[in-house]
Amino acid sequence: MIGLQGISKHYGRQALLADASLQLNPGEKVGLVGPNGSGKSTIFRLLVGDEEPDGGEVLVPKRLSIGYFRQDAGEGSERSVLDEAIAGCGELGALHHEIEELEHAMSDPDRADELDAILARFGEVQGDYQQRGGYELDARTREVLHGLGFDDERIDGPMSALSGGWRMRVAIAQVLIQAPEVLLLDEPTNHLDLESILWLEGFLKASPAAILMTSHDRDFMDRIVTRIVEIDEGDLVSHTGDYADYERAREVRAKQSEAAYTRQKAMLKKEERFIERFEKQASKAAQVQSRVKKLDKIDKLEPPKKRVLVPFEFPTPPRSGNDVATLKGVTKGYGDRAVYDGLDFEVKRGERWCVMGVNGAGKTTLLKLVAGVLEPDAGEVRLGASLKLGYFAQAALEILDPTLTVWEQIDHAFPTATTPSKRSLLGCFDFPGDEIDKPIRVLSGGERSRLVLAQMLFDPPNFLVLDEPTNHLDLATKEMLVKTLAGFDGTMLFVSHDRTFLRGMANRVLDLSGGGDDVARKPLVCLDGYEGWVERTGHEAPGVWR
Repeated sequence: MIGLQGISKHYGRQALLADASLQLNPGEKVGLVGPNGSGKSTIFRLLVGDEEPDGGEVLVPKRLSIGYFRQDAGEGSERSVLDEAIAGCGELGALHHEIEELEHAMSDPDRADELDAILARFGEVQGDYQQRGGYELDARTREVLHGLGFDDERIDGPMSALSGGWRMRVAIAQVLIQAPEVLLLDEPTNHLDLESILWLEGFLKASPAAILMTSHDRDFMDRIVTRIVEIDEGDLVSHTGDYADYERAREVRAKQSEAAYTRQKAMLKKEERFIERFEKQASKAAQVQSRVKKLDKIDKLEPPKKRVLVPFEFPTPPRSGNDVATLKGVTKGYGDRAVYDGLDFEVKRGERWCVMGVNGAGKTTLLKLVAGVLEPDAGEVRLGASLKLGYFAQAALEILDPTLTVWEQIDHAFPTATTPSKRSLLGCFDFPGDEIDKPIRVLSGGERSRLVLAQMLFDPPNFLVLDEPTNHLDLATKEMLVKTLAGFDGTMLFVSHDRTFLRGMANRVLDLSGGGDDVARKPLVCLDGYEGWVERTGHEAPGVWR
């Protein structure tokens, strides 16, 4: 249906793809994986014609409909969210708005002399629109926007009122509404909460479209794809199964490569020893020459390359008092909307609270109240004795100085620490070798998040307050972070939409929506961690039933 054949692609001296091939069959759902910078987004751009290959062929049938979601939110406009979603959904959206314009033209007395031509065009457009299912477009658009977390007030409100994250959701909606034959999705879960991710899972599983996607959400990938394509040293390697199957196959392949390299290395060493020993003996000259020729013909194996992120072993934080945070009778609102009305909540030493809740339940607000970023309208927020609090939110990225390099940022933050310890820290957070010399101003969102987390954990607080700490982190870095924090001997309060992080970290759950039926007055408390909460409530996110 769609694919790449013998593709080569270079950027300057860097070869991203070398004689690489890929085929996406009708209805197939494929996950595209590879380290940051390996060429995943480049493959999408090649398939949609935004870039040309240096060699090889892009195979895309002319009449094939393709929907492509990329990490580009676009600018806000004064159109309503509904109109923007419809306008951006391809030819059907264009027909929708042309019908509206023709209807206005038919009722415009100043264009009465054009009425026959307008009516003729209206008949053509209306027929095409009806045949494509256009009269269900409004309802379908609302359904998709609701699934992605929009309420009716936001749907009918202006695009200009939305943040970048919410505009990204509109961009996803535009692609889904098209109902194309092929969906190309570049990190579609980056700006979604857990409720929206679960809705999108169901939507994509039920879609008849062929799907090629990248995602840093392992559960999301596992539940949708039936094949993984890995970018490996410029080649595209296919693995049947989901991400878990791919990991097992990759581990087997890595062991086989390591064994083959070790065997060849031993054989070469043995042959070289023979040559060195007998090269000056005339009686062995023929054998020596034979072995020299044999070695010249052998294709030398490269040592297997591994990307291994070792969990960082940080110092034990100072011990806090037993009462870490206490909220009594807390009230907090925004305008006429009350988020909390008399909230009581306690965090004890060693507890790891995950805060759950539907959109608008007040998850981030709670973390800001505890961190002292916000003050309650009424009630009291009290922190315990001997407390050293570390607060991570997307705004925390602003603590980085764009004029510095990665190394300079850490070196300035910890001037008395040893160079090996700082290099070890940066290596754990995937800044190896020359990567530490990258200017902060050119770092991606994921790289900035890694650097802030590294700086926070080098001299660890005993109370971590984390708002979406895994946003933009790739799968390997997320797994490293979970393993690192598993050894954290302090207290945690966090919001996350990543189920790997939730399962690995939470031993307590505070569900601000009371179990899933809108925003309840009294939160639901579960002392059995995230998996216990899922078992108790019957769903993986508030308001999303299994």
